[in-house]
Amino acid sequence: MKKRFLVIIFLIFCFYKGISQQKENEGKLQFAFSKGVVIGGYVDKGAFLNFTGPAIIYNLKNSAVLMGMLPSLRFKEDKSQVKNSFVVPTLGAGITYLYKGFAFQVPVYYNPKTSSHNGEWKMGVGVGLNLN
Repeated sequence: MKKRFLVIIFLIFCFYKGISQQKENEGKLQFAFSKGVVIGGYVDKGAFLNFTGPAIIYNLKNSAVLMGMLPSLRFKEDKSQVKNSFVVPTLGAGITYLYKGFAFQVPVYYNPKTSSHNGEWKMGVGVGLNLN
């Protein structure tokens, strides 16, 4: 019980420090493990849902630009003989623009090599919400 309490206090402190330093970091580059952004979009004849992960962030007055990793769930129907799952966890990379509560994103995902296709990067687009 005591460990849980200490972990909760630590997390509240980290969250508070993140909010209080947000105004101080305007116009500066910073690194974050997560920014609280949820994005849905389209890539390679399928959909994705991602949550921005580790990123380099440049804060502006009412907006920010993130460049980093995108832990995602991809939704795509497989039409080959050997069927893959409809939902696949994957990691992408991309640029995200945040303006107030909205987020716009250009992600890229890698499709691995199969017996019928070469491996290649696919670019997509996404729109979402900034929960901070």
